[in-house]
Amino acid sequence: MIRSLFFSSTFVRTTFTSFTPRFTPIPVLRCPGIGVGNSASFCSKSFSVSAKSTFFMEQAPTADEVQQVELLDATEDNHGGVIVEMDKPMDCEIFAPILRASIAHWKKQGKKGVWIKLPIELAHLVEAIVKERFWYHHAEPKYLMLVYWIPEGAHTLPVNATHRVGIGAFVLNDKKEGTAETIRPGNSHEKSGMFRGTGVWKFPTGVVDEGEDICKAAEREVREETGIDTEFVEVLAFRQTHQAFFGKSDLFFVCMLKPLTSEISKQELEIEDAQWMKLEDYTAQPLIQKHEVLKYINNICVTKIEKQYSGFSPVLTSTAFSSKRNFLYLNEYDLNRR
Repeated sequence: MIRSLFFSSTFVRTTFTSFTPRFTPIPVLRCPGIGVGNSASFCSKSFSVSAKSTFFMEQAPTADEVQQVELLDATEDNHGGVIVEMDKPMDCEIFAPILRASIAHWKKQGKKGVWIKLPIELAHLVEAIVKERFWYHHAEPKYLMLVYWIPEGAHTLPVNATHRVGIGAFVLNDKKEGTAETIRPGNSHEKSGMFRGTGVWKFPTGVVDEGEDICKAAEREVREETGIDTEFVEVLAFRQTHQAFFGKSDLFFVCMLKPLTSEISKQELEIEDAQWMKLEDYTAQPLIQKHEVLKYINNICVTKIEKQYSGFSPVLTSTAFSSKRNFLYLNEYDLNRR
């Protein structure tokens, strides 16, 4: 027996040979403290059926059968959709019909994408959401984002983040700038990663954190791996690869920095050793000679030392759309020659 649409969490479409319909109006559902908000008209019919078959048949309601039911709180996005941020405890059996009613309401309003931000504490609601044809969009340590497209046809929703961003830091000691033999890049010897156990010396490298600028990430990685404080100078080059990390693409920025300190204090957890190394010793490593991309990076660094290469320096800028300032990387040398 289905007493009403809003007190049954399971709806199975099935065939039957006979039944005796009994129409009952849906009572107003009040769920204080579960994060639901505005109400909308919704209706249902319930039938007496066998215990083995449960079904829901949509038919034109009469005026007596239309009732008010509460819907999920949602805010409109800038693209004709809505965003639901779940933040209060909710039982799955209560949530499922509320979600269905909310989708029906948004569809009537002509909405497109529906985003549900589900905190990890409400992970038990995932199955109910997925059953309504939502799919995973992305996940963070504290929440899962699910999305649904209401209109017929292919969706136009933005995809999840496609790239990871990394940096490689070329640290130059400029006390004797201009003499290639005595200008030495900072290097590190890794305990983990693809160079583990190879004996290869490489530039400090790392991944840019969320909300972190490339220039600040380069300074941080050098400080964490070698203990040296630096000042960012330029982006010398960047490389893009695909299918690099859990199927994502990878952007890797080769950065030049100048040291503000010289004493090395290596990171014990990840770094086997760190030292100042002459550029010719670094270049002579077999791996540098073997790999084309590493040879290019090395040649760029050498050319920069010789004052014949200009990279991209960070300049703080703002836009008409936000008061937040951000970095634009540009060739200051050529720009200032105008």
